[in-house]
Amino acid sequence: MASAIGIIFANLHEENVPELVRRRTMASIPYGGRYRIIDFVLSNMVNSGITTVGLMTSNNYRSLIDHIGSGKDWDLARKDGGLILLPPFSEKHDKLYTTRLEALNSVTGFLNRRKEKYVVLTDCDGVMRVDIANIIEQHENKNADITLVTHYGKVGNRADFMLIGADKDGRVNEIKLSPHVESGKKADIFINMMVINRQFLLNLVEDSVTHGFSSFEGDILIKQLDSLKIYRYDYQGYYAGIDSMAAYYKHNMELLNKEVRDELFGARDIYTKVRDSAPSKYGEAAVVKNSLISDGCEIEGVVENSILFRGVKVAKGAVVRNSIVMQDNIIGQKTSLDCVITDKNVVVSDRKTLGGCSTLPYYIPKGTRL
Repeated sequence: MASAIGIIFANLHEENVPELVRRRTMASIPYGGRYRIIDFVLSNMVNSGITTVGLMTSNNYRSLIDHIGSGKDWDLARKDGGLILLPPFSEKHDKLYTTRLEALNSVTGFLNRRKEKYVVLTDCDGVMRVDIANIIEQHENKNADITLVTHYGKVGNRADFMLIGADKDGRVNEIKLSPHVESGKKADIFINMMVINRQFLLNLVEDSVTHGFSSFEGDILIKQLDSLKIYRYDYQGYYAGIDSMAAYYKHNMELLNKEVRDELFGARDIYTKVRDSAPSKYGEAAVVKNSLISDGCEIEGVVENSILFRGVKVAKGAVVRNSIVMQDNIIGQKTSLDCVITDKNVVVSDRKTLGGCSTLPYYIPKGTRL
């Protein structure tokens, strides 16, 4: 694989799931029982041979820093390169970035100090397993300036998305920014990952700042579409876009399907922070069906079609169905949950009945006691 570095934007698209990012970044949203969304992004990079990753975050990053630490769980605790935390403001200004272009302008010093040929830019609003080396190989073969990673699927509910059109050779000839699309319609969607030559990126950023541009997508990709050699990489594997609470719930529930789990976790490892928790304990009256149970749980009630994170306690007589129960929750006796998402450290006392539906799951914020 040709030399490349990664830059991860941890805070972009947080307006899509405001409930989940009140006290954390988009990147550190819990997912699938024991992971955070950033685990998939970091694992894709490491598995593809990228050993220098810059992490950009602007606020609410305490949970994220606690999770990633030095990066050792992803083999990114290195003397040269490794995981590098990038400040949320530039070396010249103390203003926090608000757009992708402002963020890139704030790390030109970091980019200038690196020697790698390519930069992989990615957000943390999607879950997938992709070999980035294949994207870079196509980027080289096409002699592209920029390669955008796309996925053919339903547009979803997000307000900030791009639809991509390309010719038979894969060269992008049309970009639509947040167009009106009929509900349920499928299209080639840009999934917020791209490959770009490092020096070319520096030149683009410098030129954009000189001209007073503010949007990477609008002022660079769209306005300069004819002059730049922009190609798309058609990613055809499993992709879960987290663009709403309904989508977060839906894609977590998809992990109960063995075929989805095999595709997402089968070929290459997805790494996460290691916790030496005890195995889960099941009482004599416990009933567990079609669920993902993490380590450290204590179950004495009924759990069906649900995902339980580490350290969850389900009391005798409690029933948890079609729900996502995050870390260190306590579900009291004879309590019933159906289509519920409970954030971390929630206590639901005895004899409560809570429910939602798949398109509008009932959400309980972090630290709530009911």
